[in-house]
Amino acid sequence: MTTMTWIIAPEPFDSSVAAALWRAYYTEVSDRWYLLHEGHRTDPEELEREIAATPGAEFRAPGGVLLVARYGGDPGGMAGVRMLDATTGELKRVFVREHLRGRGGAAVLLTAAEEAARGLGAERLILDTRGDLVEARALYARHGYEETEPHNDETYADHWFTKKLEKPTP
Repeated sequence: MTTMTWIIAPEPFDSSVAAALWRAYYTEVSDRWYLLHEGHRTDPEELEREIAATPGAEFRAPGGVLLVARYGGDPGGMAGVRMLDATTGELKRVFVREHLRGRGGAAVLLTAAEEAARGLGAERLILDTRGDLVEARALYARHGYEETEPHNDETYADHWFTKKLEKPTP
C-alpha cells in the first residue's frame, strides 16, 4: 500500500499551477459569499476581473513567498506570505482543494508558511478572514492564532488573527 504525503515548495506566483489554485480559491470563496448573501454564484465577468486584478505579485521574493502543497504529486493547496514591515508577515490565500480536505494539508501548509515567514524575518503573522469561513477560523485557532482587533479595512473581512512566531531552536 502506498501512502500519499504532502510536499510543500515555493512556487512562482505567476506559474500556471499558482494561477489554477488562485482561480479555484477565489471561485470558492466568492461563490460562497454570493450564495450566502445574495442567493447566486459570482458573476463570471466579475470573477475574471477580480482574478486578473490580483495576480499575487506580493508573493514575489524578497518580500514574499507563495507555497504550493502537492498531494501525491498533484497541486492541492497553497498559502502565501507577504511581509508588511521588517517583522510582520501577512498570511494570505490559504487554501486546500475540497476533495483533499481532511488529509492534513492545511496544517502542513500553515507550518510551512510560518517557517517561510520566519525566513523572511517575520516575528509575527497576521491574517484576516470572513465570518462564513468557519473552517478557516477553527484552523487558525487550533494552530495558535489569536483573534484581534482589525488591522486593515478589507471589505469582506470580519475576523482578524495574529500569531507570534517562535524563534527556531538550533
